[in-house]
Amino acid sequence: MIKRLKVAQFLGALLAVAATASAATPSPNAMVAMITGSVTSQPIGHYEFCRTNPSECHAIKSSLAAPRITEAGWKVVRDINLAVNREITPVTDQELFGRDEVWAYPVNAGDCEDFVLAKRKILMQKGFPESSLLITVVRKPDGEGHAVLTLRTASGDFVLDNLEDEVKPWYRTPYTYLKRQATFDSGRWVSIENGADVLVGALQ
Repeated sequence: MIKRLKVAQFLGALLAVAATASAATPSPNAMVAMITGSVTSQPIGHYEFCRTNPSECHAIKSSLAAPRITEAGWKVVRDINLAVNREITPVTDQELFGRDEVWAYPVNAGDCEDFVLAKRKILMQKGFPESSLLITVVRKPDGEGHAVLTLRTASGDFVLDNLEDEVKPWYRTPYTYLKRQATFDSGRWVSIENGADVLVGALQ
């Protein structure tokens, strides 16, 4: 049976890796953010995750404003993205659980959604607002589905990705953005209206 993530222990393991991460502050050249639309369907894996973790899928009552991230804050973001990418071995749900679409906190292995859940949990423990840490579903250039973590900031939306150690503005990635968690409720999802437009920015 796969054990669930014990965040305090996992964070301790990450700190040793995080020391090697870059402290540079991302500098987006445009104030570009995702434009979200109406409430849309919840991924089945997240629906099942919410059934087993109801406290993590709820209306968000704190401020929904995108925060300003300090240089020290950006270092935390980059450290955690790099550390989780290094500590967790990528495997499919079929390999790990014997079935598809299982969203769970990883111990030492997991798929893209599990990477996202770990990063989101640790960043919230570091003081980042829940409304700015949004699980996001994208389509890769080859058509395969993928999940990343969107970090909403006053300087735009950035992406933490298990396929990329650098934290990038969303429009500098090769993905088509489909939907993400709602800022007002971590158990609901909204469409991304300009999700295909990111491809233009990625090619510039």
